[in-house]
Amino acid sequence: MMKIGVIGAGYVGLVTGTCLAEIGHAVICQDSDATKIDILQNRGMPIYEPYLEDLVKRNREAGRLSFTKDFEEAVKISEVVFICVGTPPLENGEADLSAVEMVSREIARVSDSYKLVVEKSTVPVQTGAWVEKTMRIYGSANTNFDVASNPEFLREGSAVEDFLHPDRIVIGVQNKRAEKILRELYDPIVHRHFNCPIHDDCLRDGETVPFIVTDVKSAELIKHASNSFLATKISFINAVADICEKTGANIKDVSYGVGLDKRIGTSFLEAGIGFGGFCFPKDLQAFIRIAEKSGYDFKLLKEVQRINVERISLVIKKIKETLWVLKGKTIAVLGLAFKPNTDDIRFAPSLEIIKQLLTEGAIIRAFDPRAMERTKAQLPEIIYCADPYEAAKEADGLVICTEWEEFKNLNLERVKSLMKRPFILDGRNIYDKDKMSALGFEYLGIGR
Repeated sequence: MMKIGVIGAGYVGLVTGTCLAEIGHAVICQDSDATKIDILQNRGMPIYEPYLEDLVKRNREAGRLSFTKDFEEAVKISEVVFICVGTPPLENGEADLSAVEMVSREIARVSDSYKLVVEKSTVPVQTGAWVEKTMRIYGSANTNFDVASNPEFLREGSAVEDFLHPDRIVIGVQNKRAEKILRELYDPIVHRHFNCPIHDDCLRDGETVPFIVTDVKSAELIKHASNSFLATKISFINAVADICEKTGANIKDVSYGVGLDKRIGTSFLEAGIGFGGFCFPKDLQAFIRIAEKSGYDFKLLKEVQRINVERISLVIKKIKETLWVLKGKTIAVLGLAFKPNTDDIRFAPSLEIIKQLLTEGAIIRAFDPRAMERTKAQLPEIIYCADPYEAAKEADGLVICTEWEEFKNLNLERVKSLMKRPFILDGRNIYDKDKMSALGFEYLGIGR
């Protein structure tokens, strides 16, 4: 058992801390947001993530997981300190590293024993060098520490599973001491030495999780390169979807045929209304700026970004071409979260679509299984409904923005009977076009 401090109890920090406790470590999570810590200390949950609530409860009751507002307490009792604070985008696209810098200064100030300081937040390459320099400046002459990078590859909606069943674990270290500590920390996951709460047979006998050891700068770069490449796949298939619409081809068939090539793969080849969430848009912007500062014009990623932004205008264009005048029309929107199985609405395409529809004078009736409370704070003027059927009532059109499983299983005949005009724009291609036509819907997908 290792003593671990996690600074930041957001999506990354809370999942990281909870999962490290689950594999046997003693973890204390700290956050400067007093409300968030109060919720956690009172056995509530500030976010929704599958499996997370049960694991928090179990590990807190087992005494392996605790929460505090006290920064000094979290650092002093820990041998390993994970930095999991936010790095939101600045106006110029660069990552705001002010929280990372502040945490680095404070760790140096309060430390009275060796610390392995681990970047878990997504940060630009060379941040580790700045963390080290900052700690040396603000620490005492006896401050003893190492800095490492351990990028997270957690998908919201499956973050717990991704942590406990990763494709790979990447660490960037300066020396063997840091490498040894992180190997020991992750050994239960690498060699499956824990009782998995999700799967009984995680790996075949003798199989291990790839454990990649690099220098700190390479590890930092791996994270931005990975997310930017996945974003590129999404924009690529969306561009192909536009060609499909112009030529009469079917993007579902095209993406399936392309994805069967093992060199390409099927993941992230689903055409739709574009990517959102806090990671892809932010990391894409940041990587473009990282490249610019190093003297490289990453034109490819700029085009990826442009294609994604244009998806919103494409959706509005499709709706207007079908409904003509939008002023006074009622539009049902199903799905507010940027993806299923999360309540996160940051950079969600649905919100931009709704804002543009409101500008056109439309009335919005919306439903999402998890994200309505968060959306109300940003869009109080729309109507929030108890279920998809209430949202569809008297609607002139319905837009699918998030591919929640329950939307795939709707009673579509009932939906049709409730709508004023049975028009569906399927922004995630979750329905079969021919079946929808047979049911009497005016149906539009993406690239079909």
